[in-house]
Amino acid sequence: MSAPAEDRRTSRITFLLGKDPSLARGGDVTLFGLLRRIAEERHETSVICLSEEPGRVEPGVVRVAKPPVALPRIAARAALHRRSLVHERFDIDGLVAAVEASEASGASGGDRVVAVHSYLAEPYLRAAGADPSRLLVSTEVSEAPVWRSRGLAGRVEARRIERDELRIARTARAIAGYDASEMEARRERGINARWLPLTLPPAPAVDVAASSPRLVLLGNRHWSPNARAVDRMLAWWPSIARGIPGAELWLVGPRPDGPKVALPGVVDHGEVRDVAPLLAGCRAMVAPVAVGGGVRVKVLEAAARGLPVVTSPAGVGSIESLLGLDAVPDDGFVARCRALLGDADAAAAEGARLHATNEALWTGRRGRDAVLDWLDA
Repeated sequence: MSAPAEDRRTSRITFLLGKDPSLARGGDVTLFGLLRRIAEERHETSVICLSEEPGRVEPGVVRVAKPPVALPRIAARAALHRRSLVHERFDIDGLVAAVEASEASGASGGDRVVAVHSYLAEPYLRAAGADPSRLLVSTEVSEAPVWRSRGLAGRVEARRIERDELRIARTARAIAGYDASEMEARRERGINARWLPLTLPPAPAVDVAASSPRLVLLGNRHWSPNARAVDRMLAWWPSIARGIPGAELWLVGPRPDGPKVALPGVVDHGEVRDVAPLLAGCRAMVAPVAVGGGVRVKVLEAAARGLPVVTSPAGVGSIESLLGLDAVPDDGFVARCRALLGDADAAAAEGARLHATNEALWTGRRGRDAVLDWLDA
């Protein structure tokens, strides 16, 4: 039986992150912010994170200096400990010390530690006094598929990552993630695994009917799956835009240094502080991700604003059925984009349906209650 709400609010949730949530951007940071706000409905929360500004002071946040990536040292230690590179990389002494200090401050049996990504469980488990029965893991989405796409060496590393993720899942009290099939596979192995069907709070709806024939691709191109998605979209763009007056493709998100994309009809905005004004001027969002769709916040952002989405199966994952979307295979992507660019009324109807679906999911608390149930496991 769950504890009464007034008792649960006195327990503490400590989140372990590999990024500084006050400085970093990205889908995983957005979802962490939502996760923390939901947790605070019942629990006190604090954060231990790696940061480029460890001296920055903020209540409830302990920052640990993020060390540079020293690949030879990480590889040697990974071989010694028989772990994957990514799990070895984040087993950092500074995080261990911060965890030990937090535990020494008076953790109780009802308190929980949440590792955001499986690899952040490593420093917790190495800390003196660590109690696996208080460890929860937000797996986010496995990095193994991304590594598997990187040739023979990547496939070998993917197997190591999967082995590490399974070891952590078996050690933790409970895990949760954003991919339903991944969580189901874990449950089949006897692991307490929860799917988190999170959606974002509703935002003002985009006026799709009044929009220009413009598509937007949102994503950080430093992440290889997003960079590959941009390449795929640029290859399809001439066929998509052909014969549609004023057709545009906007690329939005951080990108590597160098010249911007220069193709007719393509506008490369790069990183912007606020995406809302840009999304408000678009007909639809595209997510032509081939592998490693991540936490799919770009799709959730579109749904929250009632912006139609053209997505590959990898780009949408488990939220396809949740939001009533219809993932498009490669051979149908161009046609689906052209249909929306050519019919503003049809696009507006789909946007209105998507906005209403997202609002019903949010007000119904399906995702938020799933988070609270997991934290109270």
